[in-house]
Amino acid sequence: MQQIGFGLWNWVAVIVYLVIMLLVGVYFTKRASQNTDSFFTGGGRLPSWAIGFSIYATTLSAITFMSTPEKAFLTDWSYIVGNIAIVAIIPLLIYFYVPFFKKLKVTSAYEYLEARFGPSVRVIGSMLFVLFHLGRVAIVIYLPTLAITSVSDMNPFLVASLVGILCILYTFLGGFEGVVWSDFIQGVILLCGAAAIIILGVIHIQGGMGTVVSDAIDHKKIVSVDNWKLNSAAAAIPIIFLGNIFNNLHQYTASQDVVQRYQASDSLKETTKSLWMNGALALISAPLFYGMGTMMYSFYNHESTLPKGFNTSSVVPYFILTEMPPFIAGLLIAAIFAAAQSTISSSLNSISACLSIDIKHRFFGKGNEKHEVSFARWMIIISGIIGFGMSIYLIASDSNDLWDLFLLITGLVGVPLAGVFAVGIFTKRTNTFGVIMGLIFGVVFAYIFNGIGGGNSPFFVSIISFAVAFVFSYLISLVVPGKKKDIKGLTIFDKNEQSNYISKIHVREK
Repeated sequence: MQQIGFGLWNWVAVIVYLVIMLLVGVYFTKRASQNTDSFFTGGGRLPSWAIGFSIYATTLSAITFMSTPEKAFLTDWSYIVGNIAIVAIIPLLIYFYVPFFKKLKVTSAYEYLEARFGPSVRVIGSMLFVLFHLGRVAIVIYLPTLAITSVSDMNPFLVASLVGILCILYTFLGGFEGVVWSDFIQGVILLCGAAAIIILGVIHIQGGMGTVVSDAIDHKKIVSVDNWKLNSAAAAIPIIFLGNIFNNLHQYTASQDVVQRYQASDSLKETTKSLWMNGALALISAPLFYGMGTMMYSFYNHESTLPKGFNTSSVVPYFILTEMPPFIAGLLIAAIFAAAQSTISSSLNSISACLSIDIKHRFFGKGNEKHEVSFARWMIIISGIIGFGMSIYLIASDSNDLWDLFLLITGLVGVPLAGVFAVGIFTKRTNTFGVIMGLIFGVVFAYIFNGIGGGNSPFFVSIISFAVAFVFSYLISLVVPGKKKDIKGLTIFDKNEQSNYISKIHVREK
């Protein structure tokens, strides 16, 4: 396929965007340098609506920005129930989970695991997060780079460097506050970019929106009766919804990049507002992203055709570069950059928080604040370089088979880890040995079910792995009783009470 020239004005638009992101990091450098509280949580002074945007942008990567329209382009909107699942779990988060994180005043999500089960489970949870997100940084740089450069004459190493290195730099400078405000800007760019693609695309289609709607109805491109049948060839909405419930529980209860944002507001009320803002954005963005794919389906059926053998994973950047006017196309490509960088910056700041709080402070003590901020920044540089280096390797080797395996193995741990958080909060008798074994069984069962018959639905695997981790953690704890531990205030049965063990954790970190 002939590659498309990127053009001067498109480069101007991309460079303007990248410079703005860098300036955001520079602006917050001084405040981020005050102490680790400012560097990792913004001192709890951030408005709830900005945090809501940040949670939204963090959980949405460039892969999602491109793969969601591709899914609608090839099939239908059945996966939109994943966005609805985000809203469905918000009451659960607000009532059962967030009060524990707020009460403990944790910077790291895994501090709760120590309070409930001990330091070994805390370290396991934290290190699994770090390993997964190092791989995630690499993939989030690599896949959008591959999609963009496969349809344009842009150099893939240059694109990866612009996305990765500049993101590392502004995350290094601005700390958490810089990350949140850059997330806000990037979230706005994402939404506006998606809306612009739909509007400009519809204008190009003869018959406009009427043609798009007609095609969607005639070809079952939204949701059909088949989507509700469990044995249908179409994607089954009930399985997608339930699977996303457990995937989102992992993201919102066991993943440091989101949990860290719960401490950026000064009260539970403000954190609640930020979660509802994130839910609103998830509902607003869903029809925009799926609408992009439906619009492009009509466009390439009536107004143009895709090249023979075209890889539809690049359909979004291809449409942008071939149909959008110069500079506007550059801004829309910048939206893909924004989706990637919002994920990368959050991952890097959260990796740094885990290494600083869960490892250095916990086991080696906490020094003066300037030294600790310096250490945190070095962790961002080191983890960023590792992730960027892995992405360069993937580009150079033109193969990601090994990293697919790596992400499969580490990613299978995520939902079982959410099961560990849940069993800690909702039961009293679960102990350290039980949850470690439950986590192992959850991962093993997830891997087995993922491989049966060429691979089950990932949503089905999520349901199984969560249930196995939860049930086995509890049952093994009943069979093998552990050392009696003070868990007052650490389960839902007395969630409003304070645990003496919580204060002991923070004393050791000083």
